[in-house]
Amino acid sequence: MSQEQNLENKNLEYYYKCFSELKVNTTEKRGDAPYKPILLLSVIELIDQGVITENRIEASNELVWTFNKYKKDFGGDKFKGPLSLPFYHLFKEKNKFWFLQFKPEYPDNPDEQRNTNERIRKSLGQLNNYVNYAYLDQELFDLLQDPILRKELAQALMDAWLHSSPQEDFDEIIRVHQNLEQIQAEEFLKKIKNNVPKRVHRDLLVRDASFSKAVTCIYDYRCAFCGLKVTQTLEKKFYTLVDAAHIKPYATFFNDNIQNGISFCKNHHWAFDKGWFCLENDYKIRVSTQIEENFPATKDFENAKLMKDFDGRQIFRPLSDQYLPDPDALSWHRQKRFQA
Repeated sequence: MSQEQNLENKNLEYYYKCFSELKVNTTEKRGDAPYKPILLLSVIELIDQGVITENRIEASNELVWTFNKYKKDFGGDKFKGPLSLPFYHLFKEKNKFWFLQFKPEYPDNPDEQRNTNERIRKSLGQLNNYVNYAYLDQELFDLLQDPILRKELAQALMDAWLHSSPQEDFDEIIRVHQNLEQIQAEEFLKKIKNNVPKRVHRDLLVRDASFSKAVTCIYDYRCAFCGLKVTQTLEKKFYTLVDAAHIKPYATFFNDNIQNGISFCKNHHWAFDKGWFCLENDYKIRVSTQIEENFPATKDFENAKLMKDFDGRQIFRPLSDQYLPDPDALSWHRQKRFQA
C-alpha cells in the first residue's frame, strides 16, 4: 500500500474515532440526545447536495431546515434543542475537527466570554451575532468531497449514535427510514408539480444510509442468497459484510421502499445486479445457465458451493415476512436484468 493510501486510511479512521467519541447530553428518561451527530449528518447532506461547496459552514436557513428535519425523523418529539447547541458545542470536543470563526464583536474578557458563550449555545440569533461560520479540518472536508467516503462517514454516524445497537428492535430503524422516504417523496412530487426536470433530482445521502441500515437489519445482516453473516463492532462503528441491494435501480425508479431492497454479500450483490441470478415470485433462487463456474479440483475445495448449487433454493428470509421483496420488482428484474 502506498504512503498516500496509508495517510488516507489513517485520516478516515481518525474521523471514525472522532464521530464515535462525540460527547452527547444524556438523561435517564430520554437517553442520548444526538444533536451533534444530527448536525454533522446535516452538513454532510448539504455537501452531497452541492449546497455547501467550501469549508465554511454557516447557520443558514438550509442548514437549520435540514437539522430540524433530521432531528424530528430520528428523535420524534424527544429532541427540542436548537441548532445553536451542537453548532457551538462541537467546538469544545476533545477530538478537534470543528472550529468556529468568531466575529470581531466576540468579547476578549474571559468572564464576558463565559456569559456570551451561554447565550450563543441557547439561541440561534445570538449564535449569528457572535459567530461568522464554522469550518472543518481541511483533511475531513477533503474526504467529504468523495461520494463513497461521504456515505461511509454518514453511515458511521448513524451506526454509532442513532440506534442503540445493531440488534435493536428493527421497528425503530424502519420508522426512521420510512419518515425519510416520505420526505423524499414529498420533495420529488413538488419538483414534478413545478415542472422541475428529473435530472435535477438529487439523492438524499442520509436516506440512502438509512435504506442500507433498514434493509440489512431486517435480514439480520445476512446474505439472502448464501446465508453468510459476518459482523464486527469496533469503537461504536458497526461493520457488516452485506449490502442493501435495490431490486429496481434507484437511479431510474427513485424507489427506496424497503420491499424494493434485499440484503446480499458483496459477491452476490454484484451477481444480482449483473443478472447472473434472479428470484422467482415464491422467493426461490434461479441461477443463469450462461455462466461458467468452478473451484480447483483439490480436497481443499471439496465442500465449497457454486452458485448453481443454490438454484431452486429459497432465499434466507427477512425477520418479518411483511418486508419480503415486492413480486412486481422481482418480475421487473427477471425481465430486464436476468440472463436466463
